[in-house]
Amino acid sequence: MLEARDVTVRYGRQVVLDGVSLTVEPGRVTGLAGSSGCGKSTLARVLALMLRPAAGTVTVDGSAVRRWRQRAPRGLRTAVALLYQQPRLAVDPRLTLTEIIAEPLAAAGRADPGRAAALAAEAGLTGDLLGRRPHEVSDGQLQRACVARALSLEPRYLVCDEMTTMLDASTQAHLVAVVEAYRERSGAGVLAVSHDDALLARWAHHRVRLGGFEGLED
Repeated sequence: MLEARDVTVRYGRQVVLDGVSLTVEPGRVTGLAGSSGCGKSTLARVLALMLRPAAGTVTVDGSAVRRWRQRAPRGLRTAVALLYQQPRLAVDPRLTLTEIIAEPLAAAGRADPGRAAALAAEAGLTGDLLGRRPHEVSDGQLQRACVARALSLEPRYLVCDEMTTMLDASTQAHLVAVVEAYRERSGAGVLAVSHDDALLARWAHHRVRLGGFEGLED
């Protein structure tokens, strides 16, 4: 399980999260709802090992996280993949879509052009797009590349932080289907963060709301 326990995050004097706990189970989709500005993205970054909390603990399949970002052990870093709401802020604008997808494989010393191409196709990217750079494609096409990149190292958990916001309905449905196919074949756990309650009602096995964490109907 991917677990946050009593997590507190402060930005200066402002407390963004105060003693929050959340569990993401393997093989299931946990939906995280809440109003804009309530700290959903902050919690997503904590769970993805991108942000060290001021207090509380995070564990990945029983292993306590003691270091964060690039200082975390590779096995923990690659166990959790984060999909951002704004793909243009998550990629190097100098890279082509193929290079973006292949970047984690290359960094791990596991370069595999065939796997990168297969992931691109699964995400719905046609060959004519793969040599383009971010400014040459739409937000939806770039987010498809980001989903393919997130799956490249076969993470045990996927943290999807509003990954379908501002995308058209067909792209949204396709990306959710790609994540669902990966979850079903790998047994990965998924945290789906969204302000769209209708999407979470269709997608998640269990939903919680940030701000008291009252349970929503499964």
